[in-house]
Amino acid sequence: MPQDDLSARHGLPHAEALAAFCANLSATDAPARVRRRAALHLLDTLGAALAGTCSTEFRAVRSLAAPDGPALLLGTGQRTGARDAALVNGVAAHVFELDDSGGCDHTGAVVLPALLAALGGMTVPVSGNDFLSAWLAGYDVGRRVLDASGGYGAHNGAGWHSTGTCGTLAAAAAVARLRGYDAAMTRQALTLATSFSSGLWAFIHDGSQAKKIHAGRAAEGGLLAADLVRAGISGPSLVFDEVWGGFFQSFTHTADPQALSRDLGRDWMIERASLKPYAACRGAHSAIDAVADILAATGREAAQIAAIDLRLAPFLMDMCGSARLETLAGAQMSLGYALAVQRVFGRVDLAQYASAARNDSRVAAFIPQVRFHPDPAMDQMSEPVVTVTFTDAATRTDMVPRATGSTERPMSDAAIRAKFDSLAGMVLPVPQADGLADFVLGIEGQGDCRDLPGLLVATRPEAPVFA
Repeated sequence: MPQDDLSARHGLPHAEALAAFCANLSATDAPARVRRRAALHLLDTLGAALAGTCSTEFRAVRSLAAPDGPALLLGTGQRTGARDAALVNGVAAHVFELDDSGGCDHTGAVVLPALLAALGGMTVPVSGNDFLSAWLAGYDVGRRVLDASGGYGAHNGAGWHSTGTCGTLAAAAAVARLRGYDAAMTRQALTLATSFSSGLWAFIHDGSQAKKIHAGRAAEGGLLAADLVRAGISGPSLVFDEVWGGFFQSFTHTADPQALSRDLGRDWMIERASLKPYAACRGAHSAIDAVADILAATGREAAQIAAIDLRLAPFLMDMCGSARLETLAGAQMSLGYALAVQRVFGRVDLAQYASAARNDSRVAAFIPQVRFHPDPAMDQMSEPVVTVTFTDAATRTDMVPRATGSTERPMSDAAIRAKFDSLAGMVLPVPQADGLADFVLGIEGQGDCRDLPGLLVATRPEAPVFA
């Protein structure tokens, strides 16, 4: 049977259209605003990843990497195999919860390490346009696969961490585009990547570090899928069909396959992703914004807050309602902790998650004053309604539907750059960080992005572990 007839019979046109889109994608097809956004997300992800090399998780996983190879580990001159580099650098990109969200969930932390690892094996120049094209392909595939799985609420609500499950396909798509795979090979890479999709939300119950590994495993799995296809291994042709063992049936029993190709080239998925101004789970960001907005509107100081009440969806309660502060990972998934440090320190930056802050008696004293009221009537993905009670018993209520960093409430270019400078500065000297920023923000004009990994090697002694 001809291939097109087979595709029509088994419901694969949407997947094939997505693969063809990725294979033929040029960043110049995207509007200028999208290309600028892509560069800013790349800069932001690099900052988060460089800072992440100061984590205990990065250094633990780095110790397992092969001692030699074509790919560089971030912040170091250490070389290793490409797939090891994708894993280790993916851990760095996600470990501090500062990477972007809202794509496959954490798209940048998956796609960047896969692309950096693949660059080491490229034998011809990779233009800035080609790199941005691969970057955009990753975002489109990751979010489209998530949407086709019923969306974040359905997929993650079933217990799957979409960074690890859908992100694997995002990484495969990005590497396939970087290497110039045709549509058929790209489709094979996407379908084969489903065999490496994994990651459970079980970490949420005890502050486990497992979540920090998911982005790295997704980057590694996507790169492996692209490698295997190049070696002649095929992916399952019916994986996006409604069959036993298919992706949708297995993960959520909910499917919208049209989402794989709906409005391709018009609805750019990177515009669905959000940058993160706070070093907390994205689930906490709207409430942090609401408290900040209330303080700004009332002219009050954070120290005047006596209590904070949140009416929230049970899903968000399950995800962020606990306060397990023994580990950094546990604190970053705690909405109560985020609001407590906002009240005590006036900020929710990475510094507020260091052990000194987690053990601050003022923070511990206020956490019980953050009171949760789960409302089963609220939609699963609704943001919380926040009521602040001040020391004089006055109250103010607010709800922020889209948090800072989103398209609807964007961070300024200056704020993005300040975040990058702060994070990259943990590892790189200022002149080197400035040079990296110049390279990334001017990436459309770069003749060869194979130079990028070298810009990420620190020229000073290794920074201490953040704790």
